[in-house]
Amino acid sequence: MKIDSINRTISVAPMLDWTDKHCRYFLRQISQHALLYTEMVTTGAIIFGKGDYLEFNDAEHPVALQLGGSDPAHMAKCAVLAQQRGYDEVNINVGCPSDRVQNGRFGACLMAEPQTVANCVQAMRSQVDIPVTVKSRIGIDEMDEYQDLTRFIEIVAAGGCDTFIVHARKAWLKGLSPKENRDVPPLIYDRVYHLKEQFPDLHFSINGGVKTLADADLHLNYIDGVMIGREVYSNPYILAEVDSRYYQDQHPVPSRHDVVKNMMTYAEQQIEQGARVWHIARHMLGLFQGQPGARIWRRYLSQHGTQRGVGIELLVNALETLDEAQYQAAKFQQDSKPRIQTAE
Repeated sequence: MKIDSINRTISVAPMLDWTDKHCRYFLRQISQHALLYTEMVTTGAIIFGKGDYLEFNDAEHPVALQLGGSDPAHMAKCAVLAQQRGYDEVNINVGCPSDRVQNGRFGACLMAEPQTVANCVQAMRSQVDIPVTVKSRIGIDEMDEYQDLTRFIEIVAAGGCDTFIVHARKAWLKGLSPKENRDVPPLIYDRVYHLKEQFPDLHFSINGGVKTLADADLHLNYIDGVMIGREVYSNPYILAEVDSRYYQDQHPVPSRHDVVKNMMTYAEQQIEQGARVWHIARHMLGLFQGQPGARIWRRYLSQHGTQRGVGIELLVNALETLDEAQYQAAKFQQDSKPRIQTAE
């Protein structure tokens, strides 16, 4: 079975309401190689909606569209549209546990219908040349034994899927909210490792609970790729070492300040097209995580970003406020150092 050519060693998870086009453009300033995913878009929105749900910036490549749906014909049609628009991959959502998604018969509930997923994969692959991949959980509700998972993988792989991203938690479709499903069910990484052992010709990426690149290194001893989610959003500069560490690309990485300046140019362009600066700045709250003045940066953006009429000056003023806070912190540290007295 042929594995697709995208180097997906490190990827950023699709996160609903988070990984929109502004977020992806921002993250691309930090890493040129990490594979980025859109937030989930339903086939209904793409086919019948009035908005442009496939819009992205060419700078986002490599970028994958995550698709929600279960009708093979609709999934194939959307895959064709994605390929025409230039996406590098289409990913099928078989992991979201929300009630709304279940009512639409897609997301994690499809783990109970592996043949449906296989039919979607087969229909999509018959129409497009870009990779068609699947993101799933390790199980749902009472269907959470390892043999249930391997049956799902076997059937979907037979439909033509050779790349799986597996969130190493089960999903409780009844009784837990989507937020609780991200934390309450325990992570069982070994189960994903065993998949790679059992299906060595398939490509597996692991998702769930990855906080550092050291965590990613440990996983990569056993599987092919690591998908990082919430940690990237809260601490995006974690991606600064990704290109040199995993892709042997030693290009200079922009400093946090340079990233902000790059985003100022982008924000000006987007504001001219009708965007609000807060739609962009909200994704940048964690940029200075762990640095002096990080709280001041977050507070300034949060307090001023949603005001009416605010423009690019939001980022300009926030950066100036941060610089002043960092200067004062450095000055205080210098003044606090014990002075060595010399004998006259």
